[in-house]
Amino acid sequence: MVPLAFSDGFETSARAFTFDGLVDGLEHVALGLGDRARPLDQGSHSAVPTLTRLHSECLTGDVFGSQRCDCGPQLREAVERLDAAGGFLLYLRQEGRGIGLYAKLDAYVLQDGGLDTYEANQALGYAADERDYTVAAQMLGALGVERVSLLSNNPDKADQLHRLGITVARRVPTGVHLSDANAQYLATKAVRGAHALDLTIDGRRGTA
Repeated sequence: MVPLAFSDGFETSARAFTFDGLVDGLEHVALGLGDRARPLDQGSHSAVPTLTRLHSECLTGDVFGSQRCDCGPQLREAVERLDAAGGFLLYLRQEGRGIGLYAKLDAYVLQDGGLDTYEANQALGYAADERDYTVAAQMLGALGVERVSLLSNNPDKADQLHRLGITVARRVPTGVHLSDANAQYLATKAVRGAHALDLTIDGRRGTA
């Protein structure tokens, strides 16, 4: 079991699952929380949807507390909700929407010059979002999970899992972790990425 502790005092523990033979050859990890922290029963597949969060690695937000994104608060929220309900957090090595840490830092410079997060990736020669959730589907299959309640505001995650053979019984929205520092970032995700976010920015309320 792995102890988890956050700066606001919330603590719990999780079972870490590692994997061999993932399609991209990277080291992704799944954390089993709540009643999913028990050892796996080999060969058992539950028809009941499992609360699941696909969380893309964000060194700046998850570890260093950057406020220009909402990754750290989303990770914190997901761990508590999964701990209460029982479920899996898949921590995926997809920094910067899949472009890598160094390119993401280059994208930050472009964002400081006025580009949004998607435009910055494209200006560096990448797709706006390069994340591929094939490994997530592989991980869920290895965990015996065929049906999920997906903890996400991002429709692309649900669409990709569906195409990869995972049944997304429903999409469970996360909270909206809005601040002055990330307001433009969240608005861009809502408009360009079709994320389901209910935002109030500059006194105006809108849903995208």
